[in-house]
Amino acid sequence: MTIRLRIATFNLMTLDDRRDLLPGLEERIPILRLQLIRLDADILCLQEVYGQHERGKKIRLSALNRLLECTPYEGYRRVTTIDPATKEVSERHNLVILSRYEILEHDQYLHEYAPSPCYKKVTALPEESNAMPISWQRPILHAKVELPNGMVVDVINLHLKSRRPTNIQGHRLPDKSWKTASGWAEGVFISSMKRIGQALETRILIGKLFDEDPDSLIAVCGDFNEELDEVSIEAIRGDVENTGNTDLAMRVMVPTEINVPEPARYSFLHNGKGKMLDHILVSRNMLAYFRGTEVHNELLHDTSMVYPERIFYPESDHAPVIAHFELPEKRIKRQAEEDGEEAGMPVHQVRAVQEPIRQA
Repeated sequence: MTIRLRIATFNLMTLDDRRDLLPGLEERIPILRLQLIRLDADILCLQEVYGQHERGKKIRLSALNRLLECTPYEGYRRVTTIDPATKEVSERHNLVILSRYEILEHDQYLHEYAPSPCYKKVTALPEESNAMPISWQRPILHAKVELPNGMVVDVINLHLKSRRPTNIQGHRLPDKSWKTASGWAEGVFISSMKRIGQALETRILIGKLFDEDPDSLIAVCGDFNEELDEVSIEAIRGDVENTGNTDLAMRVMVPTEINVPEPARYSFLHNGKGKMLDHILVSRNMLAYFRGTEVHNELLHDTSMVYPERIFYPESDHAPVIAHFELPEKRIKRQAEEDGEEAGMPVHQVRAVQEPIRQA
C-alpha cells in the first residue's frame, strides 16, 4: 500500500467579508467551496486570506472559517502568518497552510535571511533626501508535516510581490493613472526588487533545510506572480544550468507543472493570454514520488479585459494547482542510516559525520 499525498495551492483573491466587495462573501462561498472540495487536498496552501475585525476581539480569519464549513478542511490542522507587530493575523494577505496530517512545527520568515535593501528613488517628487529600506512586506510561511509513514515534508507557502508598480510620490494622477512613464518604470523596478528579494530569502531557507538534511522532502507552493523562465523563479529553482555547479544538482527545485500539456498550462488569464503564475516546486527526493499535476482552470475568467461595465466574478482570478504524490507505506531508510545502525550510532550522529554538502 502507498500513501497518497495531494498538495494544492490556491490564491483565493481577497477572501474577506467587507460589504463594499462585489460580489460579497455570501455569493462567493458556494463557488469557492466546490472548488476546494474538488481539490481533494491533503495539504492546502492558501494566499490572500484576509482577517476580520470583531468588536472587542482580536482579528480573526472568520471569512475563511465560514468558507471551510462543511468541507473536510474544517477539521484540518492549520497554521498562518502573523503580523510581528500585533502578534495577530494581519488584515490583508495572510498565508495559510491546512494539513490533514500532523504539523510538527512551523515558522515564518520576513527579512530573517535577507535584510531590507536601501534605495533612494530617483524620480520621486519632492526628491528623497536619503535612501530608504525596501521591505517586501509578505513573509514566507514554512511548516514541517509528518506523514503516516514517519516521513516529514517541508511545506513552504509563498505569495511573491505582483508586477503592479510600487507607488512613487508625485507621479500619480487623481484617477490613479501615471503622470509620467519614468515614474511608472521606477515603480515596476521597485516591485521587482521586492519580488526577487522574497525569492532570495526563500532560496536561502531551502539551502538551510538541505544543510540540515540533504535528503529533505521539500515543496514550495504559492502565487509566484511570475512564469517559470523569469528571474524570481529561477532564483528559487537553482538550476545547474545557472549555477554551473553539478555538485548542487541535488539541491535543484523542480516545477511540477511541466508534465501538463502547454495549451492547458496556465493559472491566470491576462488580456486573453494564459499565464502560469501559481507553482509547486519540489526537491529531487520529493520528485521521486511525484505522479502528476492538475490545474483547475476550466472556469477561469479574464478580469483584465475592459468592458463597458466591469464584471466582478465570484471565482478567484487564479486557478488552483495540485501536485499528486504516492509515497511508500514505510519510510525508506537511507544508506547512511543503515550503516549507522550497524555501527550502533544514532541517526543524528550519522548525519553529523557525513561530508558537508555545499550550501545553495
